[in-house]
Amino acid sequence: MEPIMSLKVFYSALAIALTFIAYLPYIRSIHDGRTKPHVFSWIIWGVTTLVVGVAQWVDNGGAGSWPIVISGLLTLYVAVLAFTKRGDFSVSRSDWVYFWLAMSSLPLWYLTADPLIAVIILTVVEIFGFMPSFRKAYLLPHEERLSFFMILAIRNGISLLALEHYSLVTILFPLVSGGLCVAFFALVVMRRRELSMP
Repeated sequence: MEPIMSLKVFYSALAIALTFIAYLPYIRSIHDGRTKPHVFSWIIWGVTTLVVGVAQWVDNGGAGSWPIVISGLLTLYVAVLAFTKRGDFSVSRSDWVYFWLAMSSLPLWYLTADPLIAVIILTVVEIFGFMPSFRKAYLLPHEERLSFFMILAIRNGISLLALEHYSLVTILFPLVSGGLCVAFFALVVMRRRELSMP
């Protein structure tokens, strides 16, 4: 194996390990009732992440697409847990819009035969899919695990290093998603400080 390829596989393995390091405590905290994720956000994130991972693979992302696909599967599992463990079920009209936008990405990709269109749609959906969780985190900042979102931000950076082909298709989603994780982290820290002030 060429040195560059083995380095890409190493970065991919590291990103996958970080994915599990982030998700396992988060999943445990859901089982313990300490974390109550927003169900719709996690459904949207799971669908978008999984489809983007497939699009990255189709666009020759190689080992760099593996962490995104695994993250998509784990995210869908969190959505199932959020539903069965009675997480946050508040669903607004805009939540439904984001959900249907996410669902539209596959037919549009199929019709246009261009994964970039699907990735752009899904990246926009990812941004809007974060909105219910931003709203919830603003109101209830102590119900989220900050380490989860920080690890995912780092994981996204490493998964970018693992990509075997760089294009808008392969980099857009993990770049934006990592930025959203950092913004979410900052919001929760700010709100916790505000709420702790006398």
